[in-house]
Parts: sequence; C-alpha cells; structure tokens
Amino acid sequence: MAIVSVFAFILALLAIGALLRIWRLVPDTAPETLNIVAIYVCMPAAILLNVPRLSFERDLIGLIAIPWICLAVSIALVLALARLLRWDRPSTACLLMEVPMGNTAFIGYALIPALAGPSAMRYAVVYDQFGTFLILASFGLFVLALYGGGARPTVGAIARRVLRFPPFLALMLGLTVMPAELPVALARPLETLSGALLPIVVIALGMQLRLKLPRRYLAPLGIGLVAKLVALPLLALALCAAFGLSGDLRAVAVFQTAMPTMMTTGALLSMAGLAPELAAAMVGYGTVLSIATLPLWHWVL
Repeated sequence: MAIVSVFAFILALLAIGALLRIWRLVPDTAPETLNIVAIYVCMPAAILLNVPRLSFERDLIGLIAIPWICLAVSIALVLALARLLRWDRPSTACLLMEVPMGNTAFIGYALIPALAGPSAMRYAVVYDQFGTFLILASFGLFVLALYGGGARPTVGAIARRVLRFPPFLALMLGLTVMPAELPVALARPLETLSGALLPIVVIALGMQLRLKLPRRYLAPLGIGLVAKLVALPLLALALCAAFGLSGDLRAVAVFQTAMPTMMTTGALLSMAGLAPELAAAMVGYGTVLSIATLPLWHWVL
C-alpha cells in the first residue's frame, strides 16, 4: 500500500506542475530554478546523510559494474538497430544517450527509500555517482561532440566537470570527513532538505513534460522505451545473479537501471539540435510509463 501511495503522490505532483505551467502561474524558468535547488541543496543533503553509513563491501564492485555493462550493451543494440532500420544520426545520438542513462539522481534518490527501503539509499548514491554521472560526464559528452559537431572532450575537461558537480563534492565529503553516526543537530536538517527532493523534482518535471511527437520518431521512441524500462532492468537482474548481489544491492541495481530517462540528457540533446522532440518524448513518456513499470519491478523483486 505504501508504494501505491507514493506513486499516487507522484501523479498528483506531476499534475500540479503541469497545471502551474498551463495556467501560467509560474515563469518559464521555474523548472530550471527548482532543478538548481535540487542539485545544489537537496541532492547533496541526501548524499551527506547516507554516504557516511557506507562501508566498503566487495559487492560494490558488481554494483558499479552493472551500469557500465548496461551502457556497453545499449550501445551495441542502438547502433545495430540504427543501421538495420536506417535511423538518421540525430535519432541515433538521442537513443545512444537516453537508453543507458536513467534518472538515478532526481527520481532515483526520491524513490529508492520507498521502493527498497531507507537503508538502500547509500547504494543508490554509489550507482548514481560512479555509474550514471560518470557515464554522462564521459560517454555523454563524447556522443554530443561526435554527432553534434562539437569539439571532442578532453580528459581535463571531463575531470573539471566531475570535480565541480555539487553532489560529487558531497560524495567526497561523505566518504572522507563526515562521521558514520551524524549528530542530531546535523542529521535532522539534512533529513528535512533531503525529504524536499521528491516534491521539488516531480513538480519541476510536471512543468516540463511534453508528450507530442512527429510520427517519424514513433519507432525509435517505442524501441527506446522498451529498452530503457524493460530490457536493461532485465539485464541488470541477470547481472545481479552473476555478481552474487542480493538484498538492498540487488534492489538498487534493478530499480536504478529501471528509472526513466535522465532529464539532463534531453536538455543537452535539445541544445545540440539532436532530435530534440524525440529526446523530450523519451523523457516525458518514460517518466509517465515508469509510474507503472517501477511498481512491476517491485513486484518482481
């Protein structure tokens, strides 16, 4: 019943965000502002609250490996289908970025406590920061440069991007400075800020959702959504068995892989002029459909 309540709450928040936009009660820049608050305040708070409880476990190697293996499989799948179905370069670039990269931070951090339990949050941070975020900062920038005609990213540029990212800085603090047992005076403010992540992110997403799409993009969209929400989580489940992951580690690996497409990829593809309508549709439809698919993965697990 708790999971049903959480997703009913998400639907209500999406509707609130959409209505705020439709009724023009907020400026066009409101979603970006809310996302900045989430990135600079709420996500670091969630990381600082949960990462100090993390101790080195051999199984973390398998957890970190799973998003990178899923990336390799998705690259092979997208490139093979692009050649077989003769997709144009922008559509190919869109799926190369949006199939492997899920919303493991905004939506992942918000939902993992409900889907897998509060104790699983520390593993969700590991998957996101050492998997999704590093993939975006390396492979994502490479795809944008290769297909968008920009300069190839250097190792230095990638390193600077990583080191300036607030959640990554919070991760480094959590691993080195923060005590495992936080004092109440620090833990309670962090819990309050972390708890604000879900409503802030989902309302912002509701303001941004766009579901219209030209017909030529229907096939790439359908294939991309099936790959993102069904095929890759199935692969993650199989990899968990191969790596011997169970409990919270297994749940986080599958749920984080099953998260809908990362909103940041849609924004980056749009700015690069790479199938912006398809990119937005992958984010929008993927987010809406994940309200059904994530509970199904919860049932499977």
